[in-house]
Amino acid sequence: MVLTPKTPPPVSDPHPARSARSSDSGADKRTLFERIIEFISHGVDSKDELIRTLAEAESRELIEPESRLMLEGVLRMADMTAGDVMVAAPRMDLLDIDAPYDQLLGVVIETAHSRFPVFDGQRDNVIGILMAKDLLKLQRAPELNLRTLLRPAVFVPESKRLNELLRDFRSNRNHLAIVIDEFGGTAGLITIEDVLEEIVGEIEDEFDEQDLVSGIVSLADGSYRVAGDTKISDVNQAFDVKLPEEEFDTIGGLVAHDFGRVPRRGEQVDCGPLRLVVMLTRGGAVRWYRVTRRAGAGDDGQGESEGG
Repeated sequence: MVLTPKTPPPVSDPHPARSARSSDSGADKRTLFERIIEFISHGVDSKDELIRTLAEAESRELIEPESRLMLEGVLRMADMTAGDVMVAAPRMDLLDIDAPYDQLLGVVIETAHSRFPVFDGQRDNVIGILMAKDLLKLQRAPELNLRTLLRPAVFVPESKRLNELLRDFRSNRNHLAIVIDEFGGTAGLITIEDVLEEIVGEIEDEFDEQDLVSGIVSLADGSYRVAGDTKISDVNQAFDVKLPEEEFDTIGGLVAHDFGRVPRRGEQVDCGPLRLVVMLTRGGAVRWYRVTRRAGAGDDGQGESEGG
């Protein structure tokens, strides 16, 4: 007698929806891959198309929103230069090689940077970089010469591409570079954090949570750090001024309108009795201003802004 094996009953898929999503996901991945190949073959003229494709991939849940933002940051960074994101020379925190120790220590404590360009004679004459931790050696050994503690400064042109600069930072283990203009003068400085923030967004420090809540924070030098999205009414109350609140809600919107454009990092803007210096820009908007009261200015602001 020949025994015929029984056909096992069909097993139902315990997660049919998941299987359907997996199938659709595979199709979506192939479509995304084909579009990327098309982008590469077309060249940089199709960069906007690739960005739209990434947005579509996010909507289909192929990539997370954070991943899309980082990928877009990488794409945009390829077209940016050191001059686009540097801290302009007037806003650089530098140390004078001939300054007394107490003065140097005061600047280090007030600004809370880990590295400082050091100049000799004129601010434009940067002779090296001082690590804040190295300054402590002078306290224990005052006979040391500050020049012996300096590290070589790295100089890059304003036209240096950010992707190339990031590669140099990683390979040379430098975190700061001095940006020079076409005439060889100091145009500003740029750090590895500035470059990375173009990809991952602003890197918050331990004090930023408080800043994000209040929007207006007093600084050690008597000035204020004001977020660009701070309401004009809050600015009026904090500084006892009368900037117009009818047309715009935020200080950033008011300044951009009266200034004619969004000011760049390091640019100075006078808004009524207040003087605003751009500390940080992000995504086409000003993230932070440093705000002081103009000498001799009245308390009634009319929202008239002009570049300094």
